Amino acid sequence: MKIPKIRRTYCSKCKKHTEHRVTEAKRKTHGSVHTMARASKHRAKKRGVLGWGNWGRYSRPPISKWKLTGRKQSKKVDFRFICSKCNYQQVQRKGFRARKLELV
Repeated sequence: MKIPKIRRTYCSKCKKHTEHRVTEAKRKTHGSVHTMARASKHRAKKRGVLGWGNWGRYSRPPISKWKLTGRKQSKKVDFRFICSKCNYQQVQRKGFRARKLELV
């Protein structure tokens, strides 16, 4: 997929449409797993990990067949728009999947 390096779009700092330089950034993840979260403690309790005894089928680790298998064929792209007037940097609202990306 080919995308232009310069795009004319709205700048929320200048409050008008200006030319923006488009750059691709590494996509951020949604954060790490929190082991002290309520649901995590609940699952651990059911498995008998936190010292609340044997809960039958929950005393074993989760079965691997429930895990997601395979992987996606493409990653979501994350664009940064840098205003040419004020140098303000904004991230795109919604990412889309693309196998190959080229800035022209």
